[in-house]
Amino acid sequence: MAIGRIPESESKERQSGILRRCFCRCGTLQIILRRIIWHINHRSTGKKQYESDGYVQPYADSPIDHENQAENIYLNIINYAKDYVYIFTPYLIIDEEMCVALCNAAKSGVDVRIVTPGIPDKKLVFLLTQSYYQELLKANVKIYQFAKGFIHAKCFVCDDEIATVGSINLDYRSLYLHYECGIYMYRSKAVRQVKEDVLNTIEQSKTISLGFCQNREWYVKVLQCLLRLFAPLL
Repeated sequence: MAIGRIPESESKERQSGILRRCFCRCGTLQIILRRIIWHINHRSTGKKQYESDGYVQPYADSPIDHENQAENIYLNIINYAKDYVYIFTPYLIIDEEMCVALCNAAKSGVDVRIVTPGIPDKKLVFLLTQSYYQELLKANVKIYQFAKGFIHAKCFVCDDEIATVGSINLDYRSLYLHYECGIYMYRSKAVRQVKEDVLNTIEQSKTISLGFCQNREWYVKVLQCLLRLFAPLL
């Protein structure tokens, strides 16, 4: 080895050490610059750099995919509600599972409200819808009929966090036989707007009492029982 000459291996180690220190310093400077820029933007705008308006997820339901997407969404909203569930539906022709879910939610203290049309488009379907009132009212579900006309909205809103709006009725054909679609919203501003629309509509609706169901003519009750037999077809 020549006198005064640094070995090749030691020279490479020194060079790599210098490069590492340079990269570390550059990386540190980069982080500092990013923080400075963020603080400048934050002060100039007076708010966060990014704002979130929750989540909005479209979904579809098909009779050939062997999965009841719409029914599952409706049942999950009802079963996991803590404070309230408000529902718009033009046709209330529900199966046992949906009826039990609504009744159990109301019995557990959830404010369950359902708004149906006051003026029907199909009189037989309207009578069939009303045949479910008594069982729901006994479980403390609140039912309203929109007094100013026919309401064709299909929506759920729950606990100021969740809402869904779409084409899915609460009847057998819509839940099991039709191609349907909807929008699921979570912690979006639109959730509060749906709730406000429901409350405004309830103010223009007639409250249905248990006496309304119990005092109906006998032939109406008989007709409603017969219509229940054909509920999946209506």
